[in-house]
Amino acid sequence: MGEVYTHQAQAVEAALAGHDVLQVTPTASGKTLGFLLPILDQLARGEGGRSLLLFPTKALAQDQLAGARRLAELAGIEGLIETYDGDTPPGLRRSVELGGHLVLTNPDMLHAALLPHHTKWAKFFADLRYVVIDELHVYRGVFGSHVANVLRRLLRLADHYGSHPAVLMASATVANPGALARHLTGRSPVVIDESGAPEGERLIAILNPPELLPGTNTRPAPLGLAVDIAAAGLAEGVPTILFVKSRRMVELAYRRLSEKVPKVRVAPYRGGYLPNERRRIEAGLRSGQLKGVVSTNALELGVDIGQLDLAVLAGLPPSIASTWQQIGRSGRRQMASMSVIVAGSEPRDQYMARHPDLFFGSPVESALVNPDNLHVLLAHLGASAFEMPFSPDETFGGTGDLTTLLAFLADGGVLRQAGGRYFFAQASFPAKDISLRTGAESNVVIVDTSAGGRPIGEVDRPSAPTLVHDQAIYMHMGRTYEVLRLDLEENKAYVRPTEATYMTDANLAVAVSVLRQDATRATGGGCVSLGDVRLTWLATIFKKIHLETGENLGWGRIELPEDTMHTRGVWLTWPDGALAEVTADRRFAALSGAGHALSGVVPILTMTAPRDVGVSSEVHSPFTGHPTVFLYDRVPGGVGLADQIYRQGADLISMASALVSECPCESGCPSCIGGEGLKADAARLLASLT
Repeated sequence: MGEVYTHQAQAVEAALAGHDVLQVTPTASGKTLGFLLPILDQLARGEGGRSLLLFPTKALAQDQLAGARRLAELAGIEGLIETYDGDTPPGLRRSVELGGHLVLTNPDMLHAALLPHHTKWAKFFADLRYVVIDELHVYRGVFGSHVANVLRRLLRLADHYGSHPAVLMASATVANPGALARHLTGRSPVVIDESGAPEGERLIAILNPPELLPGTNTRPAPLGLAVDIAAAGLAEGVPTILFVKSRRMVELAYRRLSEKVPKVRVAPYRGGYLPNERRRIEAGLRSGQLKGVVSTNALELGVDIGQLDLAVLAGLPPSIASTWQQIGRSGRRQMASMSVIVAGSEPRDQYMARHPDLFFGSPVESALVNPDNLHVLLAHLGASAFEMPFSPDETFGGTGDLTTLLAFLADGGVLRQAGGRYFFAQASFPAKDISLRTGAESNVVIVDTSAGGRPIGEVDRPSAPTLVHDQAIYMHMGRTYEVLRLDLEENKAYVRPTEATYMTDANLAVAVSVLRQDATRATGGGCVSLGDVRLTWLATIFKKIHLETGENLGWGRIELPEDTMHTRGVWLTWPDGALAEVTADRRFAALSGAGHALSGVVPILTMTAPRDVGVSSEVHSPFTGHPTVFLYDRVPGGVGLADQIYRQGADLISMASALVSECPCESGCPSCIGGEGLKADAARLLASLT
């Protein structure tokens, strides 16, 4: 088989033997070759066969296209190898539908274009030999739950056309690769998790900035120091990537970095940029014209961005697995590289900075996915019925008997029963109403009114009330824009350029009510419970914060309607006496401090970003009648995060208690309880549950 790494050889041999395969090896270990070789082998043998390659983003599919074509050309293999996505010209689309041998696409396109129009792809589906799912670890949470159902629809249609494709998967390291693959595909693959690829020496530093004031543990935001480190590297000619946590921080860091190293070409990179902008930046990094890039986790994936020697992380990423992914973007030549993690004041950053063994010595987290979330499952049952009517005795992944679910959809007018089968009954196109990424109907387009209504970017619908409300400051490619009007009915935000020297930060008020309690157990002097909850949230006010000093320059009101969502939650309850020693005017702050610590360590236990789990505190909950802290999934119906928190409740409480008690501050800080003055009270509350 030539000179390949051992894990590549094992993957190819297993695939050629007809097995489903999952490669779980580090970044830049050559997983792509492990799934391309068996695909090209069938073409080289003249056996025909079609292959569908799924990548989580268009950028990654475009990037992999060049490699697949190059490998086929070197081997003298003929066949149409092409991407099929929103950027594919209409004329080329028809050629791909009729004669594509290797079709590279993304789950969104598979969901909204290929599957609903499968009759155009009849020849392709009938001869489908391989389905590739790259970057498997990305498919977790709500996105993974949707993609699992898209794959159920795909395999259902393949079975209808008489093909039984093998599924070849590749993933960065997660704790539960086999279980994740089974949840996503319904298959049990051969798991190959020992890499044979060489790795260069890697130096990793975790920096905890000094306290602003001794004894407070209040530390500067990590962005400033991270920019300084990146600038120092770029000034010395070291190709550098700077990871930050939000789109807004990308723009701010890019401006600061450009000012510090004006003679070095760098670029910002994030979601919300138009495709041609992202392709231009990627090409500039590969060619070496760009020496550095500031990015969100959008470049965490394996897009080829050339050779980088320094990775700087402004704050700890949401999981250990994600941290290793970002670190892995440097040192892709098997040469020495360096990564610097600058800790922030967030509880999990400080916990990890004080317990580095947890990062270097612990396994990565599990990836959670819940394909049978009713909110998700029912939507895809309707979409699948549009593609092909259901028989009552069919199964759909691991859902078992579908009779009740199909009858429910029929009662709601989504399906109609005729001749013993269930047909899609509505005039609308079901896939257009299902967003795989957010659960929202669509994104909000950012329109520049000064440029003839030209779209310059987009944000997801749930984020719009806090990011692009009226009078918000929106940043794009280093420029600032003022939002003139947010039109949620048209899903558009109208902006104009401004010279504002501040950014805006919106406040979101959240109320939680319990719909159903499923489980409860005692813990210390209180109890922890699990069940269904309803969230009601409202964007209320926004602050104006100076870009350079962080000074609060004023505030304004946000006039938007409230919204609701049903999801899963965990609530921790204390007896009334737990707050008896705290004066009435300080009880909410003390309880909120305990909640801040609890929510701060949740991402360490679950493979989630801090924003994926919300927290709310009530001194006298209408449901429990006692002091209560709620932790809840920020996803309709939940994806299993609350259930995992409940199972690991003892670990959660212990870690939160340690976070507060070990914090070097004297009376409380943003790193433990979120503020000053009530550290002892919050610590006592947490200790009472252990």
